[in-house]
Amino acid sequence: MDIEGIRSLFRFEGAMRQAILHFKYKNVKALSAPLAQLMEEYLLANPLPIDVLVPVPLHRRRLRQRGYNQSSLLARELGKLSSLPVAEGSLFRLRNTPPQTKVRSAEERQSNVAEAFFCRGQQLEGKRILLIDDVCTSGATLNSCAIALKAAGASSVWALTVAREV
Repeated sequence: MDIEGIRSLFRFEGAMRQAILHFKYKNVKALSAPLAQLMEEYLLANPLPIDVLVPVPLHRRRLRQRGYNQSSLLARELGKLSSLPVAEGSLFRLRNTPPQTKVRSAEERQSNVAEAFFCRGQQLEGKRILLIDDVCTSGATLNSCAIALKAAGASSVWALTVAREV
């Protein structure tokens, strides 16, 4: 793994699963603030060596379909709470990959997102990145993002998600 570590606040089950699904697919964007507050509380109790927040990007086609990137909403809210800068628009999803939940094995998930991300510019060179996402399925997407960020000069990449599939 190229990522330093992945931290998740909850298991992706029960009420938290329902909340995230509504946030992600039912346009309940108001959940971004309380979910980001939980992330901020986690970071205060468990500090990580980070300089900048980077949301996991959606492919432009999926962004058009959904109308918003839930990870960007979380990162913006967390940025306000933590006073950390948010670097949107520096990491891109090059391919419109199938959702990781639709891919069965860990190997398939890794190949699904291999070389799917690209980091443009040098604004993240030497920076310690915290990737922000809603759910970690296998870690393959986050690791693929870390590879792209490190190729662009990031010194370290951690990830924080609201929940993790178990």
